[in-house]
Amino acid sequence: MSANDVDRGFMAQAIALATGRMGETWPNPAVGCVIVKDGRVVAQAATAPGGRPHAEEQAVPAAGADAAGSTVYVTLEPCGARSSGRKSCAHFLTEAGVVRVVVACLDPSPFAAGRGTERLRAQGLTVETGLMSEEAAVLCEGFLHRLETGRPMVRVSRDGTGFDGRFAASAKADLITELKRLGEAGYTRLWTAEGELADALREQGLLTD
Repeated sequence: MSANDVDRGFMAQAIALATGRMGETWPNPAVGCVIVKDGRVVAQAATAPGGRPHAEEQAVPAAGADAAGSTVYVTLEPCGARSSGRKSCAHFLTEAGVVRVVVACLDPSPFAAGRGTERLRAQGLTVETGLMSEEAAVLCEGFLHRLETGRPMVRVSRDGTGFDGRFAASAKADLITELKRLGEAGYTRLWTAEGELADALREQGLLTD
């Protein structure tokens, strides 16, 4: 098995962890983190329900001394600063002695936006980005949409699995205002069934296919 295949296998594991938490972590995205040393997983975690703690700040303590010299696979760029002023995920990784970090997707939010990867590289860690980024993109699509528009993303779904909640407004309502209100409340990814509301959202360019 090639080194790239090994990396893809561990990143797929991180993506699976995060996928299992989708719909539970808003206003933060679901992130998966897998810590590997000498070819074996020594710790893994996903963002906790409610968005805290982050995946990395759970996995690093769980790895203990095995974090030193390890490779970390994470689905979204580790934060370089925290809104609360607490220790960032980049700090957790550098202080633990991690030597390599493989990131699927970069995070444009104010508390990452390259600051996480820059902080890691400044401390001498090897940082690689973009592995399985297309597969991981769905994990943070609603979070990024809310950052860009102030509104949660809306998709059509049969049962709402993996969504933050259902968008159930009247098709005749001011849909942009309704969505901005929900965005302010922290929702990132909502669902609706096919029907009059979905048609109204589609007509206004508010439905993501």
